[in-house]
Amino acid sequence: MSENQNYDPALLEKFEQEIWNKIPHVEGDKIVNATPLVDLTADLKECAKSVFKLNLDDKDFKIYGKFDSELLSGSIKVRAASHIIHEAIKEGKCNGKRVVIEATSGNFGIALGLLSKLGVTVVALVSRKLQEGVFKELRNENIKIMDLDMDICPAPGMENKADEMAAKATAGNIRSQLTEMGFDPQIFDNNLTEIEALLAKQDIINLARYLADIYDLFCPKQYDNELNIDIHNTVTAPEIDQQLHELGDSLEDYALYCSFGTGGTSGGLSKYMTEKYNKKAVHVVFPPLGQDVAGIRTKSKAEGLTLYNPESYTEHEIDFENAKLILKYMVDKGHDIGESSALELFAALEMAYKGEIKKAVVMIADGIDKYRKNFEMIGKGSDVPMRVSLEDAAAVAGDYDNIIWVHTQYTPKEEGIEIIAKSLGVDKSKITIPKASTINNLLSTQQVPEELSKELDGSKGKSLLVCMAGNTSLMTAQVLASKGIVTQSLNGGITNLPEGRGKNPGEYIQVARE
Repeated sequence: MSENQNYDPALLEKFEQEIWNKIPHVEGDKIVNATPLVDLTADLKECAKSVFKLNLDDKDFKIYGKFDSELLSGSIKVRAASHIIHEAIKEGKCNGKRVVIEATSGNFGIALGLLSKLGVTVVALVSRKLQEGVFKELRNENIKIMDLDMDICPAPGMENKADEMAAKATAGNIRSQLTEMGFDPQIFDNNLTEIEALLAKQDIINLARYLADIYDLFCPKQYDNELNIDIHNTVTAPEIDQQLHELGDSLEDYALYCSFGTGGTSGGLSKYMTEKYNKKAVHVVFPPLGQDVAGIRTKSKAEGLTLYNPESYTEHEIDFENAKLILKYMVDKGHDIGESSALELFAALEMAYKGEIKKAVVMIADGIDKYRKNFEMIGKGSDVPMRVSLEDAAAVAGDYDNIIWVHTQYTPKEEGIEIIAKSLGVDKSKITIPKASTINNLLSTQQVPEELSKELDGSKGKSLLVCMAGNTSLMTAQVLASKGIVTQSLNGGITNLPEGRGKNPGEYIQVARE
């Protein structure tokens, strides 16, 4: 049956009435339903003075925030999701009977969840690395969540080797969830080899596409869909330009700041600025390696994605330890901004302070509600930073009660323990290795298992957490901080230690078998 025969005019009408007509789109020669463009200059100058002890009163600059946090579904992702779905419905690829499936870090899935209110079934492939508030919003949208139970820290260089057992376990978990959703498990079994290969590489993007193919579902393919770029080129950027012209200004004179999730926003804004003003004006802000900022990627994780195009924009890496101070200040001021927006605001403020920009628009991709639990930890409790570099950790290694390996799938071999000990300058007897199931229990329940409590109970009151790449240890540190337990997460994890560089992780790490 052709896709035109699957065209669902009733769904299109409902979609346009309930979703499309409520978000920014082109009508005639104007963009309607524009999100607020708010002058944040005064508040940012006040923030610089009170938080960073910098007086910027004599600095001549202007910074606007483009508040897409006020969009339907609460984030910028509704722009791309709606554009992709709108076209798919018109082409007959998406209809009331066809399930929609996508891999998501949260916001795109929440945006797709709007379809569930129109009677379309949506399946979101997600992992435990999502913050609790994101899971809650996904559930509120009545999305069928497939929790892949994939590890927070993938193991580089171990694809199809040590990952094999974990892939088999995860495949079994997915099969059970699909069966509960009503999908034929025999189709899954017939394609098990390909599915396990994708899971071994932790390639969840292509797993969503593969499941769509074998079950005849619709996958928006947000990570390489050119419509993701198109919407920001034809609507988002002209919308900002339109608003600035109404203020007697022009986007031609502005720098644009955004973060990187799929590459759609950065790609679309860059295309507009290049084609209309012949300018490279977009600044893409990343967190550094080892930091986990909600909904966005580090530079290393962006590389290789189809829509990643670094030649089109200027890139920055901003430490979230600094940016979160802006986050707290601006949210306390009443601005609805999320974690990625704080990174962008810090980058723009820093460049304005240095005189490198005069005018900027910062994309406020989403708001604070989904991240409220982590936000409430900012400014409370210990002054000890949650993340620590190898150099800083080694310098105060004697101040730790112990060094604890935290991971849900892998455990260090004897050589791995020696690598950690030598890199930090401690005796390997100081390193403890809890069971992987203990860490899994902590992250799943957000409670501290008794066996881990014993490891954390020391006279010095502080432990160092080490994992594969710094993400699992950070998530663990955040849970422990919520319980009043002070720990630090080693940035970059074991794979970034000098003693282990140049070696295949399989030489010093193995799948946990307890």
